[in-house]
Amino acid sequence: MPVYFIDVILPIPLRQAFTYNVNKDEAGFLKPGMRVAVPFGKSKIYTGIVYAIHQNDPPTYETKSIDQILDETPIITATQLKHWEWMANYYMCTLGEVIRAALPSAFLLESETIITLRKDVEFDEGTLNDEEFVVFEALQNQSSLHINDIRNILDRTHVVGVIQNLIEKGVVTVQEELFEQYKPKLKRYLKLKAPFHEEASLRELLDELSRAPKQRNVLMTLFMLSATEKNVESVLLQKKADSTASVIKTLIDKGILEEYYLQKDRMEYTGDAPSEAKGLSPAQQVAFQEIEASFKETDITLLHGVTSSGKTEIYVKLMEEMLETGKQILYILPEIALTTQLISRLQHYFGKKVAVYHSKYSNNERVEVWQQALQQKQKAQIVIGARSALFLPFQNLGFVIVDEEHEPSFKQYNPAPRYHARDTVLVLAQLHKAKVLMGSATPSLESYYNAKDGKYGLVVLKERFGNVLMPEMELVDIRDKLKKKRMSGHFSDRLLEEMEEALQNKEQVILFQNRRGYSPIVECTTCGVSPQCPNCDVSLTYHQHKDQLRCHYCGYSMAMLISCLACGSETLDSKGFGTEQIEEELKELFPNHSVARMDQDTTKGKHAYAKLIERMEDKDIDILVGTQMLAKGLDFRDVSLVGVMNADNLLNFPDFRAHERSFQLLQQVAGRAGRTQKRGKVIIQSYNPYHQILRQVSTNDYEGMYKEQTEERYQFKYPPHYRIIKITVKHRNFSTMDKASKWFAEVLKMPLKEHVLGPVSPPVGRIRNEFITNILVKIPKENSLSRSKGYILKAQQRFLAVKEFSRVKLTVDVDNY
Repeated sequence: MPVYFIDVILPIPLRQAFTYNVNKDEAGFLKPGMRVAVPFGKSKIYTGIVYAIHQNDPPTYETKSIDQILDETPIITATQLKHWEWMANYYMCTLGEVIRAALPSAFLLESETIITLRKDVEFDEGTLNDEEFVVFEALQNQSSLHINDIRNILDRTHVVGVIQNLIEKGVVTVQEELFEQYKPKLKRYLKLKAPFHEEASLRELLDELSRAPKQRNVLMTLFMLSATEKNVESVLLQKKADSTASVIKTLIDKGILEEYYLQKDRMEYTGDAPSEAKGLSPAQQVAFQEIEASFKETDITLLHGVTSSGKTEIYVKLMEEMLETGKQILYILPEIALTTQLISRLQHYFGKKVAVYHSKYSNNERVEVWQQALQQKQKAQIVIGARSALFLPFQNLGFVIVDEEHEPSFKQYNPAPRYHARDTVLVLAQLHKAKVLMGSATPSLESYYNAKDGKYGLVVLKERFGNVLMPEMELVDIRDKLKKKRMSGHFSDRLLEEMEEALQNKEQVILFQNRRGYSPIVECTTCGVSPQCPNCDVSLTYHQHKDQLRCHYCGYSMAMLISCLACGSETLDSKGFGTEQIEEELKELFPNHSVARMDQDTTKGKHAYAKLIERMEDKDIDILVGTQMLAKGLDFRDVSLVGVMNADNLLNFPDFRAHERSFQLLQQVAGRAGRTQKRGKVIIQSYNPYHQILRQVSTNDYEGMYKEQTEERYQFKYPPHYRIIKITVKHRNFSTMDKASKWFAEVLKMPLKEHVLGPVSPPVGRIRNEFITNILVKIPKENSLSRSKGYILKAQQRFLAVKEFSRVKLTVDVDNY
């Protein structure tokens, strides 16, 4: 009698698949890409992915049988599996790690999973069968349950199917971070009640109100505003009529005015029918035609368009053409803040065809988008998302847009797979035979090098939309201003002058400082000691709003010290400054203007970005202070001035990309200014205004920066001329870590010789109580990448066999940039 087996990939970091036995019917029903619940070890359950079904080919170990089949049809496509295998192979991790990163956690139930009851959904208890009802009842008394608890309650091992059904019925959810509920902002508007729309009744009303001049004044102001505004906001009416809320309330009570509310929401598209895309300017039209021509020759094209040149409009035009073919479109962005602003723009053009996918979405929302993409629903014909969106099960991908392709946020550093979304999506597009358009005002050196080399097509768009001039740049020498006593706190007199002028003209200001917190270092003025993190080799950063010292690496925090821990002196002084301190100074300098801050501390919740961007668009904020989040393609119409508080901490960073990154960041921040008719202004404060990069930024000289940097990279053997693989060794004991890293480097140097550098400690040599060291492997373009990786894998296998190093953590990061 034939025996049937299936190979299952489990979402754990082990290199091999695991084989289980199945009966003839199960073997006939199962297909690669379906999920099965399987036992693993003594008491664990995992949800695995079926990889292959075979017969009479038993493994060397005794096989177990599966617990349950969880899907009717595969939830992973063959193309996805092929793509994920490439990722595991290229980024030197296991297929299980890729699957864990790719699938929403609701798809990967395991014995450690915690289930909670959904409170946000009404459902009919009558639809539950007996077992489901028992679980539902248990969750009424307990806030959450482990899968193993449910096994005990139901007195059976195979419970994953029951839980799966409860998730599908919307009764329970897999526990995740508690995301805040977004209450859309409702705005109150006023209009005249219907009976008074006729002239006669209106005259009568005005005569009646002759003895109530304040009420009459409100009505007259309403008529005046109605001539220019479609909807008259209650706050605006009160302000313009110089009236009070009680006068307006009286008019509502009398039945003369009627109030109504409109909400501004970004998530569910409930708007009118999609509108036509804007017409392209002559320069955009030329770029559009060049892209189309380029796609006939090559599958990948780089669009180098200056900030505010209207790249999004070109994308929209290309998407419109692709939609007619019925194919799916993926629009990938580096930052969730950007998706927030872009969703409403794309929904404006494409209505309900736009689906959104990123990590701040709840499990249920992510599972929904996954199913829509898998079933090729209209709802997910255009998917917009951050880097994780490239894992979705596209059936018929035709076009991929990688916006702001130079952004470092496209690279995943932890956990594995340590992939670069821009490079990974190129392989995905190749598998689907889709076209890729990469766009940026400051392309990465690698992409520009490939375009110059003829690997990619290159289209350049040099003028801003509507012929708006590029912002005027001014470099301010802080050292000189300090000498002449022209600094107020961290603001030079030039920056303050320009800010005052912009605010008087009712324009908005953006200030950029790439440090969060109040000040990076607190120091004792008596003995010079500054409080350090007990788990990492870094100073603690002072956060004033919580009166705390915090570590930005491990999250450790303590109350702000009153006296020095070393000498007891109470003279503590803070050095350096972050966004919090700038916000504080601004409130003193501009007490009558509203100031807001955008950094990791203020954008923790699911909709925090949306709220800040909405306030900025509504002109509720006059001055926005922020870190590099501000530099990422946001489009605010009324920002006329951008100030860079201190450009030096960007330039003096120990990284071979520091100068390229500084150029990109400053150019992008500058691009937020003057995006409509009036020319914007950018003021960059620095102790070294004659630095080559600052000169190139102020003259918008990308070509000059590119030539200089590629020449330098060639001399010092860095990308794009060399490939880099970084191996990190970590352990709690310094000598064990040191011994392990030297052993590993020696083994690698045998075959790879001078291409191996290190081990070297990074600038922060201990994080979360683990000592760290790095080994770099630089591989020239002419050497075989796969052969070099083979040597590293062999060294890794030998390393794992050394008992002394069994607890040393070794991570391999391919293309570490």
